[in-house]
Amino acid sequence: QLQLVESGGGLVQPGGSLRLSCTASGFTLDSYTIGWFRQAPGKEREGVSCISSSGGSLNYADSVKGRFTLSRDNAKNTVYLQMNSLKPEDTAVYYCAARRVISCMLVTGPGSYWGQGTQVTVSS
Repeated sequence: QLQLVESGGGLVQPGGSLRLSCTASGFTLDSYTIGWFRQAPGKEREGVSCISSSGGSLNYADSVKGRFTLSRDNAKNTVYLQMNSLKPEDTAVYYCAARRVISCMLVTGPGSYWGQGTQVTVSS
């Protein structure tokens, strides 16, 4: 069965850190473009970060630049999102998506795989 599984979410105080993981099973991520997305209650889904299949393109939303870092470990078939200096407005369900394309612009197209999401809550 082909699937993505996110983990690492939780409750953290403002200024804290979390590391999210996105692990694939049934396929290898090294030939896939991977994106992280989030959706807060009552808001539309937004892109957070993306790395192209080649690794040559790594993008971040303006709202997380300088605070979040995306990395991939092909040996573990896992992509990580390190989130530092978290703010209450980062509270959302975070999803990873993978698609066998070369561009981050296409990561949410037909045939993409999505994880079930992991909740991140930033609150004091």
